Amino acid sequence: MPPAPVIVWFREDLRLSDHPALTAATSSGMPLVALYVLDDNVGPRPLGSASRWWLSQSLRNLDGDLRKAGGSLTLRRGDSQNVIVDLTKSIGASHVYWNRIDTKEGRALGQRLTKALAAIGVAASETHGDLLAAPAQIRGSSGSGLRVFTPFWRRVQNLGDPQKPLPAPKRLTKGPSIISDSLDDWCLEPTRPNWAEGFRQMWRPGEAGAYSRLKEFLDDRAAGYATARDRPDRLATSHLSPHLRFGELSPRQVWYAARFAAAKTPSLASDIEKFLSELGWREFCRHLLSDYPDIHRRNLQSSFDAFPWKKDAKALRAWQRGQTGYPIVDAGMRELWRTGIMHNRVRMIVASFLVKHLLIDWRAGEEWFWDTLVDADPGSNPANWQWVAGSGADAAPYFRIFNPILQGEKFDPNGDYVRQWVLELERLPNNLIHKPWTASPLELSAAGVVLGTNYPEPIVDHKKARERALASYARTRA
Repeated sequence: MPPAPVIVWFREDLRLSDHPALTAATSSGMPLVALYVLDDNVGPRPLGSASRWWLSQSLRNLDGDLRKAGGSLTLRRGDSQNVIVDLTKSIGASHVYWNRIDTKEGRALGQRLTKALAAIGVAASETHGDLLAAPAQIRGSSGSGLRVFTPFWRRVQNLGDPQKPLPAPKRLTKGPSIISDSLDDWCLEPTRPNWAEGFRQMWRPGEAGAYSRLKEFLDDRAAGYATARDRPDRLATSHLSPHLRFGELSPRQVWYAARFAAAKTPSLASDIEKFLSELGWREFCRHLLSDYPDIHRRNLQSSFDAFPWKKDAKALRAWQRGQTGYPIVDAGMRELWRTGIMHNRVRMIVASFLVKHLLIDWRAGEEWFWDTLVDADPGSNPANWQWVAGSGADAAPYFRIFNPILQGEKFDPNGDYVRQWVLELERLPNNLIHKPWTASPLELSAAGVVLGTNYPEPIVDHKKARERALASYARTRA
């Protein structure tokens, strides 16, 4: 009688290395079935369109990596618990392994699944693999999670180095042949029209692509990161966020690779510390999500529940399409549409513009980012929007209103970023490219710019918008 197979349930950990559940299952020596379940009811909401594109590519690469090691990936769609229990029964599996998603919903699902498997005599093993520290390790005196980043990150660092990353299994013992869904039948990728064509030029999803990005960053761009990271006109950031979002790379792998780079090149120490603090911010947002699963809907500061948000569909549409008349804002929104990502500094600028210049509810912007970002993270995306709005944990004060003109001139001084994405303005001189409405008719004509025709007039006046935002905030506080 052949040995009973075991199942490894892949979730937001689409990799072979530093995968505790896969390592444990492989160590058992039993035939192994690798399973991914597409379940739109797991998590706070279904994936957005850009994330679904990334998921499709990542699953293809994971299947390829599994096949090289002697296995393959089985795809199923439906309720995760029902799918796993049914598959376990049909193949006579003896054990199911998975890595925990440390959110309220993730923990509850793990408990329900463990109970359901026990009822049919099947063992379950849930391991940690997505965070540097489990939320239960970082608690305040009241027993709740920390809501300010600096003490949070200090507490994480004081825990010392996390467990060292695990190597990928060299060889898998393939389990029984099982009918798998076709990835193409899931229709995760757009076709008519294929608005994600630009994504393919930008990204290489999968574990190998993630390693390549990490190595390239540490070898070529880590030096100067602490200051250059704010410059959208330079290739100075890591672009690791979508790889981390889908678990093609673990935080522990990033931590140790960065620490090794700093030890090898001591001059990188301050840049690496800043880089790791960005990894810490992801961790902070994931811990917030663990405590506040409705963070994408609810203001963490209830005083904002009374804020007089405006419903302005026309202005929202102009912002979404990069037609606000403010070049740095429009460049960011067009970069997002074409590539599925936006530079972090520009994310803050465009978010501040929507919330404070246009007085549009942060949730409308968060929803747009959720659908269009390939790295749309259920923790970071809403937490970042609430940070900008002033309604969240460790939030920037509401009266901090980014001036899109000065931000552009400071962080894109030669206009290279704007010229890359707002082609209508590429012939404007540097001193005008962030404020084309101040150009003379002769200067506009020489650059081929016709305001209101091939590039919009500003949809709102900065000074008046700032005054309106401050007045709205004052009324809310009163």
